[in-house]
Parts: sequence; structure tokens; C-alpha cells
Amino acid sequence: MMGEHSSKKYDEELEAIRSKVLLMGGIVETQFLDAMTCFRIGNLERAERVMREDDTVNQLEVQLDDACSHLIVRRQPTANDLRTVMATIKVITDLERIGDEATKIARTAKSLHSRGAVTVSHYEMVRSIANATSDMLHDALDAFARNDGKQALQLIAQDAVIDHEFRSIMRNLITFMMEDPRTISAALDTLWVAKAIERIGDHAKNIAEYVIYVVEGKDIRHTKTVPLPDDLPE
Repeated sequence: MMGEHSSKKYDEELEAIRSKVLLMGGIVETQFLDAMTCFRIGNLERAERVMREDDTVNQLEVQLDDACSHLIVRRQPTANDLRTVMATIKVITDLERIGDEATKIARTAKSLHSRGAVTVSHYEMVRSIANATSDMLHDALDAFARNDGKQALQLIAQDAVIDHEFRSIMRNLITFMMEDPRTISAALDTLWVAKAIERIGDHAKNIAEYVIYVVEGKDIRHTKTVPLPDDLPE
């Protein structure tokens, strides 16, 4: 009975942590979407809100790290339970960094629009990669919420597409700057935004890899091959 009681308390505490992680994920998703809106239309008030939310995300990171540490000390999880807690800690770190990247985009957008630069064409350059990354982040959080290894595996392949698109954007912007030096300032701003988007895609991929680690017990980071979808349990 003592073991059952302890296990129930552990499950409750872990579920409370995971719920708060998903709350944090929702905040950074909104940060990213709002930051891209700022870049598109120059809503400076929204840019300020994105930057303020970064403090909230940072506070959540500290609180959740502390909760995970206390859970490990009190419950001493083993095997898959320990994998879940360790993966959750890593997800928290990636979410905080996504918030940082969204804040960079908002700060860049605020600066660009404050200078009166026209950004419609530059936004169009990153619109596709931004939409793909937004979808990837949403799906990664969904896979984390449901421990869906198959969905997580599909996301890892999407990151390569985002990386390819970023390199294409970079080449185009370099061409613009070489052909017309007057575009250098706005083009560099667009390049920083594109890089921040690409980094958010990397963090979303990391979250997907942690889901696979929990489901399969396999650490596929820094490997060239990953399990096939049929290798993952239902």
C-alpha cells in the first residue's frame, strides 16, 4: 500500500509539472506568433508585450527546474520515470530559449519599424519558414503532451526542410546587399529574424527528440539515423 501511495503522489506531482510545462509552451507559442506579427505590421505595443512575457517564461523555467529537482529528491524515480523527468527538464530549457528567440524577433521588428524601414518584402521572404516553424513547434508540444513518438519522429525530418529554407533566404539576402548597399541594414535585420526562426525550429526538434527518448528509451541526438515510425510503439 505504501508503494502504491508513493506512486500515486509521484504521478500527481509529475502531471502538475507537465501541465505547467505545457502552459509555458503556450506562452512561447504566442510570443513567436506575436513577434512575427510585429515584424509584418510593426505593432510596437505587441513587441513590448513579447519582451515582457520573456520575464514570465524565465520565471517559469526557474520554478519548473526547482519542482523537477524536488521531485527527483523526494520520489527517487527510476527507469522510464527518471527518463520522463530528465526529458521534461530539457524541454523546459528549450522552451525558455524559444522565448529568447521570439524576444529577439520582437526587438528587431521594433527597431526596424522605429527607423521607418519598409518590411513587407522582407516579411514575405521569411513568411514560409515562419509558418512551417510555428506548425512544428505546435506539433512538438502536442507530441510532448501525448507522448506520441511517431508524431515526434515526423517532426525531426521537418527540421531539415527549415534548415534548407534558411540557407536559401541567407543567399538571397546576401545577393540583395551586394546589388544594392542601401538594403544592407534592413536585409541584416531580416537575416537575424530568419536565423531566430531557424533556431526555434531546432528547439522544436529537440523537444521531439526528448519525446522519443521517453517513449523508446533511445537518445537519438547527434545521430544520422533515427528509428523508423514502425519501430515506435502505438
